[in-house]
Amino acid sequence: MIKSELVQRIAGQNPHLYQRDVENIVNAILGEIVAALARGDRVELRGFGAFSVKNRRARAGRNPRTGEHVAVEQKCVPFFKTGKEMRERLNRPQPEVAAK
Repeated sequence: MIKSELVQRIAGQNPHLYQRDVENIVNAILGEIVAALARGDRVELRGFGAFSVKNRRARAGRNPRTGEHVAVEQKCVPFFKTGKEMRERLNRPQPEVAAK
């Protein structure tokens, strides 16, 4: 699912809201999550999961095309850990669909 599909689905479930308002809300939520991560904060959404930033040390890498050794600089990368509720829901046995 991409962001526009998410907006359409939420707008469809809430006919009293305009699609542009739903899009603004989704953008605001995602923008706040990104801003918090940029500040180095952790964002926890109970039952869903937690976003955080992990620091990757500088290291020696390798160009897969040429095999040449290259220096990879230190960088920060976003990290997401699922919440217990989501993990349990995803691992719940699914009812089998009858074959036709």
